[in-house]
Amino acid sequence: MAEEVLLSSAEISGHLTWPLLVVALLASFGSSMLYGFNLAVVNSPADYIKDFYNRTIVSRNGTALDEETVTLMYSLTVSVFAIGGLVGSFMVGALVTRFGRKGTLVNSTVLVFISGGLMGFSRACASPEMVIIGRFITGIHSGLSLSVVPMYLGEIAPKNLRGFLGLIPSIFICIGVFCAQILGLHELLGKEEHWPLFLSLVIGPTFVQLLLLPWFPESPRYLLIEKHDVNATIEALKWYRNKCNIQLEMEEMQEEQRSLSSVNTVSVLELLRDRSVRWQVLSIVVVNMGMQLSGIDAIWFYTNTIFENAGIPPPQIQYTTVGTGAIEVIAGLAGGFTIERLGRRPLMVGGFSFMGLCCAGITLSLILQTHVPFMRYISVGCVIGIIAGFCIGPAGVPFLMTAELFKQSHRPAAYTVAGSLNWISNFTVGFVFPFLQMSAGAFCYLVFCGICVAVAAYVYFVIPETKNKTFMEISELFASKDSAISSHLKLTKMNGYGTLDNCTAVET
Repeated sequence: MAEEVLLSSAEISGHLTWPLLVVALLASFGSSMLYGFNLAVVNSPADYIKDFYNRTIVSRNGTALDEETVTLMYSLTVSVFAIGGLVGSFMVGALVTRFGRKGTLVNSTVLVFISGGLMGFSRACASPEMVIIGRFITGIHSGLSLSVVPMYLGEIAPKNLRGFLGLIPSIFICIGVFCAQILGLHELLGKEEHWPLFLSLVIGPTFVQLLLLPWFPESPRYLLIEKHDVNATIEALKWYRNKCNIQLEMEEMQEEQRSLSSVNTVSVLELLRDRSVRWQVLSIVVVNMGMQLSGIDAIWFYTNTIFENAGIPPPQIQYTTVGTGAIEVIAGLAGGFTIERLGRRPLMVGGFSFMGLCCAGITLSLILQTHVPFMRYISVGCVIGIIAGFCIGPAGVPFLMTAELFKQSHRPAAYTVAGSLNWISNFTVGFVFPFLQMSAGAFCYLVFCGICVAVAAYVYFVIPETKNKTFMEISELFASKDSAISSHLKLTKMNGYGTLDNCTAVET
């Protein structure tokens, strides 16, 4: 009987059909790519935006702003995106439960049109507030899409393709950064008169998504487990699986539905109180916080300075930065095309370990480069290595893991927790790093080195491999781990009491 169950589980697989691929590309192009684009879009026109802020205040009040106030307004423009992302991550659970996974992506496009319009017409209206509010609103959209897109793709994908489809959003995030770097060149949209258009380009990909994505079905798991619509579930599976036998997959979803004590979606508080998923919750906390606290944002912040110290002429630094963007895309593609062969754990352990090694290398090179000129190029190589190590695994696998480690009822709350921690950690690094750099100098990268090594060790020793496993099988892996640890603790406790009792008996 056990062999029959294992055989059935092994047969729940599918091929990469055109509908699956098109949905993954559409959702990532119109949502995930915008996150990467918005991360980098304000770097190139920074001086022009500051000048616009100053000239606008002069026309309003008759007095110019001091340099510190202008810098503060620009910093707010940059950081308000992360605040919006945090707000969006808090909304994920409620929206995906009410509107569905695809429905949330489609409905949230209105946020992009509003933000794009505000930023695009900000100069014509002489309103710095429109830029800041637009950045905040597009941050809300990114906070939603960072969680909803991997959730949607993880639920529509057959188990043998869940890793490949789950990393497509992270590849498009890298493409978004690369596109912003390319378009921000002075020869393209890097001129003063073009910056409002540059910021509002987010409307284009979202319009394509809004035009095509509504024609594709909702997540079959959402339709069956939460909406109890068997007919719609069958139609969705037929659409995504094409000629494959969907009976086994239907039975697997129904088994998951029966295993749930309640089909209602749990809240974040209920998730945190549920002892049956404590290892899953701890795991997403570690990998999502580790993803941001690994220092990748600090590296992006410090890239231009490192390149300048390496002797690269200032006019050429923008082209060198574009080169790092290309490396991001290549590394993301390498992770996407190898994840189903290598698995999740090797990409995570290898990526974080390599990042830790390169962080230590940057510390060493920055200390020695004043005495050993060759070390300048080592620091450039370490920057490239950190970016490549991040994009090949840690950039996307944590979002995929959040989908895989939880059943249907717990998944929205898990994404809310993961997304909020991701954005809080992102904001923390951006805020703390300048002070850490001033106090610790080159040694600040050893902090990131320690975090990377610690996360790699946690993944290696705690998180099981989820490649080619159903959601039920993954839950059982964690249940057996929790049961083994609980039994060990209980046995230790009993032995302790038993020893005490025996000693007491002897004395008596």
